Amino acid sequence: MEIAMSSLLGAHAVVVGAGIGGLATAKLLSSYFTEVTVLERDAFFDRAEPRVGTPHCRQAHVLLNAGLLELLNFYPELERELELAGAVRARVAVDILIETPGLDPWPQRDFGFDTLCMTRPLLEFTVRSLTMKHANIRLQPQCRVTKLQISEDQRVTGLTYEQAGAAGEITADLVVDASSLGNMTLETLDACGIPRPDETDIGIDLGYATGLFRLSPNASRAWRGVIHRPTPASGRGGFVFPCENESWQVTLSGMHNDRPPEDVPGFIAFASTLRSSTIYDTLKEATPLGAIHRFAFPHSRRRRFEAMTAFPQGLLPIGDVVCRFNPAFGQGMTVAAQEIGVLRRLLDERIGTPAPLAGLAPAFFKAIQNVLAAPWSLAESDFMYEKTRGARPADFAQRMQFTGALMRVAAEDAGVHRLLTEVNHLMAPPTVLRDPQVVEKVSARMAAAT
Repeated sequence: MEIAMSSLLGAHAVVVGAGIGGLATAKLLSSYFTEVTVLERDAFFDRAEPRVGTPHCRQAHVLLNAGLLELLNFYPELERELELAGAVRARVAVDILIETPGLDPWPQRDFGFDTLCMTRPLLEFTVRSLTMKHANIRLQPQCRVTKLQISEDQRVTGLTYEQAGAAGEITADLVVDASSLGNMTLETLDACGIPRPDETDIGIDLGYATGLFRLSPNASRAWRGVIHRPTPASGRGGFVFPCENESWQVTLSGMHNDRPPEDVPGFIAFASTLRSSTIYDTLKEATPLGAIHRFAFPHSRRRRFEAMTAFPQGLLPIGDVVCRFNPAFGQGMTVAAQEIGVLRRLLDERIGTPAPLAGLAPAFFKAIQNVLAAPWSLAESDFMYEKTRGARPADFAQRMQFTGALMRVAAEDAGVHRLLTEVNHLMAPPTVLRDPQVVEKVSARMAAAT
C-alpha cells in the first residue's frame, strides 16, 4: 500500500495488544505512519482459535450494528469474509428473540438491518488476516512489553520488550495502549509523576459461562437467537446465538457471584431456573461440543482521562483501558470501533500541521465522551441490583421509572421500538428517546401506572 507523503504524521506507530481494537487501530494508523508494529503477548494461529491471554474470548460476543458499520470503514470486505468463514446472518428484532422482564417475549418487527453471529476467535482471526495484508503493518506475537521509554520532557519515545527470552527495543512516534487492563499506561503516568485518572467502578461480580452445542434437528423454534434479560430479583440471564460450523454458543450468567456451573448437567440445570423455559428447552435436547468455560467480571470501570490536566505526549490508551462495560450488554467491541472512528477524524484534522501529535491524547479523551455516554448509562442500570457496589446516580430511580415505561411503550409502538433498537445498537444517541413525542407517550404511560 502506498501512503501519500502529505498525509504522514510520523515514521513509526506501535500498538500494544492485538484484539479487535488494537488491530483496527493498526489498520487506521497505517494510513498516517510509514510503519506500524503490533505487539501481542499471545501466539497467533493460522485458524480461528481462542488465545490464552484472552480467556473471555470463549464467551459469546456481540458486534452491534454500529460496530460492524464502523469496522467496514476500515475493512470494506469484512462482512463478506466473515460470512464466507461461517458467520451466521440474523435479522435484528426478527430472528433474535428478546425476553425482557414483564415483556416476555418482545414483539418481532423488521427494522431492515442484520447482525452477524460468530465466535470471537472467528471475528478476531478474520480482522487479523485482513490487517496483515497491509505491507506497512507488522504483527509481532509472543512479545511482552516491559516498559515505555520516556524522554526528559515526558514524551513517550518507544518501548522495551521481551520475546523468546531476548530483550528488544522499539522507537516510536506514537504508542497506543490497546492492552485492555491498561497497566502500561498507569505505570507510565507513575514514572512521569502524573497522578492517575480518577476511576468510577460499578461492582457487579458477574459470573458467566459458555458452551458450544449442536441443537436437536427436531427442535421447534421461531428464532435464530435468544437474549434473556434478568430480573432485579434473580440476576440470572442467558444468550443463545448461532455460530460457525453449524454450532451454537450458549451463555448463562449470574450477578454478584451467582456463577453458572462448569459441568454440563449443572449448566443445563442453571438454565432451568431462568424466568422462561426457552433456553432450557433448547439445551435439554442439545449435544455438547466440548467443555463449559467460565469467566468472572468484577466491575464496569470508567477512567476519567478527560479530566486530567497533564498526559504524556506520544501515548494513547483506547478501548477497555479507558472504559469497560458489563459484557452482558455486548458493547465493548463496538465502542472500541467507534473510538477508532473518532481517532480517524482527529488525525485527519492534524494532517499538515506543524506538530500533528501534540495534544492528541487529551483531544481524544474529550472527543470520545459522546461515544461512552450511552453504554456507560446502560452499565449504570446494574444499580437495579441491591448488591451492586458504587455511587448510585442521584436520579437513578427516576431513570428506571422512565425506562420501564419506555419499554412498555416500545412494545406497543413500532416507531418507538425502532428508536430503542437503534439506540441499543449504538446507531443513534439516547437523546432520540427524549424527543417530545416519545416523552409524551412515556409520560402518559407513567401517569396511567400511578
